[in-house]
Amino acid sequence: MPAEYTYRVSAWWTSGRTGLAKCESSPNTIHFSDAAELGGLQGRWTPEQLLLCSLAGCFTTTFNDLAHAAKFEYVDLEVEIEGSVHRTRAAGCNFTEILIRPRLTVPSDGLRETGLSLLRRTKSVCMISRAITVPQTLEAVVETVRVPVEGWANDDAVVKLGV
Repeated sequence: MPAEYTYRVSAWWTSGRTGLAKCESSPNTIHFSDAAELGGLQGRWTPEQLLLCSLAGCFTTTFNDLAHAAKFEYVDLEVEIEGSVHRTRAAGCNFTEILIRPRLTVPSDGLRETGLSLLRRTKSVCMISRAITVPQTLEAVVETVRVPVEGWANDDAVVKLGV
């Protein structure tokens, strides 16, 4: 297995404030635009969203790899990424903060702490997270799914453990 990989993406403007992007590994192109706040079109991915999507995707795949290596079983992982952008006259637009909000669901209470530990480790080894210099905050939630006993009403189906 090689020790170095190269990834290539191409993007070009198509008209007005929109463009297309593609890569070798996918037959689908992505339609993107400037953010609507910056004069772009609604309903298209923006470069800002694509960056955050890259972080969410990398965090998710990194966690899955770490969990697999640790023989850690989980029910679900959803990762929400929120980025704050500040616009100034002198510097233009810059990300000022990124919040990483993973919501991990585990099958039992005994796995919550291990899950939380794996989420923290994921943030420290995620390639995209390490490539971004903007301050990043991890706001992790680990939930335990409890299967209700048949015939019993159970409003407390999820127990949460946060960072």
